[in-house]
Amino acid sequence: MSKINLLYFHPLSALRDRLRRTASPTLLNDASALLYSARSFAAAMLAYYIALSIGLERPSWAIITVYIVSQTSVGASLSRSVYRLAGTAIGAGATVLIVPAFVNMPIFCSIILSGWITFCLYLSLLERTPRAYAFVLAGYTASLIGFPAVSDPAAIFNIAIVRVQEITIGIFCAALIHRYVLPSRISGLFHIRLSKTLRAARQRLADTLAGKPDAVSEPLRLALELQFLQGISHHIPYDFALSVPVRQARKAIHDRLARLIIVNCELHDRLPLIAAMPADVQALLDDVHAWLVCENEEQWQSRADTLKKRSAQLAQRYAAQALSVEDALQASFVRWLTEAIVLMQQCERLSNAIHHAKAAPGRTENNALKGYVFHRDPAGAARTSLGAFAIILSGCLVWIYSTWPDGGAAVSILGVCCTLFASFDTPAPHIVKYIIGCVWGVFLSLLYSFALLPQVSDFTVLVAVFAPVYLLAGSLQARPATTFMAMGITLTLPILCELGAHYSGDIAVAANTAVALLFATGFAVISMSLLQTVQADAAINRLLKLCQRDIRRSLKGVLKRDETYWTNLMIDRAALLLPRLQRSGHASQLALNHLLYALRIGLCVMQLRRCDKQADAELSEVFSLLSRTTDTEALRLRIAAMAARCLPAADDASRQWVDGLVDLHCALREMNKGPAYDQ
Repeated sequence: MSKINLLYFHPLSALRDRLRRTASPTLLNDASALLYSARSFAAAMLAYYIALSIGLERPSWAIITVYIVSQTSVGASLSRSVYRLAGTAIGAGATVLIVPAFVNMPIFCSIILSGWITFCLYLSLLERTPRAYAFVLAGYTASLIGFPAVSDPAAIFNIAIVRVQEITIGIFCAALIHRYVLPSRISGLFHIRLSKTLRAARQRLADTLAGKPDAVSEPLRLALELQFLQGISHHIPYDFALSVPVRQARKAIHDRLARLIIVNCELHDRLPLIAAMPADVQALLDDVHAWLVCENEEQWQSRADTLKKRSAQLAQRYAAQALSVEDALQASFVRWLTEAIVLMQQCERLSNAIHHAKAAPGRTENNALKGYVFHRDPAGAARTSLGAFAIILSGCLVWIYSTWPDGGAAVSILGVCCTLFASFDTPAPHIVKYIIGCVWGVFLSLLYSFALLPQVSDFTVLVAVFAPVYLLAGSLQARPATTFMAMGITLTLPILCELGAHYSGDIAVAANTAVALLFATGFAVISMSLLQTVQADAAINRLLKLCQRDIRRSLKGVLKRDETYWTNLMIDRAALLLPRLQRSGHASQLALNHLLYALRIGLCVMQLRRCDKQADAELSEVFSLLSRTTDTEALRLRIAAMAARCLPAADDASRQWVDGLVDLHCALREMNKGPAYDQ
């Protein structure tokens, strides 16, 4: 056994692996949720004990922090902890600067605080990685500290320092427990999902070659898997596992899987266009299909090189012998088939390298790797942020002109809701789930505060008293369907119970806090439904319009991007589009076809611009027509005539030129299949 395997081997790890292989998915999810709940509760009680021991004013915030940063894996918990700590420090510092300076001007102070919160929200919406959590925390920490401190600005510095201390203790305890107590490695989940994605890609490619009547844009649905893998991948550097995947290999496999989606679509389009498949091409096609569905990995690997060499030779011969557009189409099909074989083989090799924590095979330069490319929409982020600004400021005005004593607490909660839920197109349903949890939290806190806690005089007994509720709520928090409801319980309970060094059950304080909480969340539901809700159809139309805008810029030569960047960007847009189609009134297939059309046109334009040909003037005219005309059939005939004039292609440059024209010809054909999308 290797040194790494000896170090990693542990009886608990072996038992956990055996359970994963034999247990049902439901049982595994239940066990994972219960284990997460037990770890989180242990971390919360440890944080509470430490905060009590050193005499912090509000030790309940240490408990809240544990349940906010805790995730079901080590990597996600630690990364979230780091981002929360950074965001809390920045938010507390901003609050210390803002509140004392403008405390005598309450409306102006409210405007400045609201502006800071929404500025942080804007940055978080643009970031779109887990790092966005730091910006979220910088915003809503200012909300939690700043608005309640307006009535006592002299104490703002001490409040900020103590709050940072409480949160730091919670972060430290959560990181400690999740790291060392039966840790769940996110790298293991990455390996599982990567293997699943590769199997799906192989099966989709095999179905395409078999001529199954799948939709042309069906391979785009792999974009969701790539998005999920990217979300996991971001946390892997924090995982502390011995088999942490190499970063460059993860970027390389994403580039190839994204490219494979395009290759699959191109092969799908060309199969019906070839009237009579040549015998040698058909034989190759059958062998590649058999290779893709082969379950024996050793045979799969041994046959890959032979098929790649055979396909490359066939592609070169057909490209050299092409005398007509139909011949060029056959050559194009074999070329794409060759690329599919190469990509699948590279993906498998990269997957093995990632699994064994080795460097990426091959000599690919790091600067040639793009990895996941995020779509960012500054205008959409600004719209959402302005909506949050209007909501928070209106809450401040209600508080100021009503002279409500607990209005500061209500506005602070309102600011939290506007920042935490703003990333959703329709935030109201998620806030409603949170309100349901808050109602349960209020009920349970009243039960604890005035029936159970007065009888408790020992920390051990207090832990035992809280254990049933927190263990149940923690297991619900680990399940996506009930996460927000459970958070309503775990975050409300310590605040309303006023967990401190001494019992201080005050029914008036508890009632006022509960009213402020429910008022703020209810106000958030109504106001965010009006100002921060984005309808699915509107979001889809905006995404497609942005794609068309980029195509027009590319046709004019304004947009300077390479094929890999463009492909990865459009794959992310597909991942954003797919969930919204379920809530849309538009035809899903039509929207995906338009996204795929924009992706392919962009690739064709970039490829043709790289070719050094004498037909630049004619190509510019074709691009100009492409950006204006709706008669794509006439344009296809012109493109076919341009390709025919270059046949037979005598050199590599001519072949690349013909390949680009054939690809553009096929992409325009697919656009004619359906009615125009309403943009």
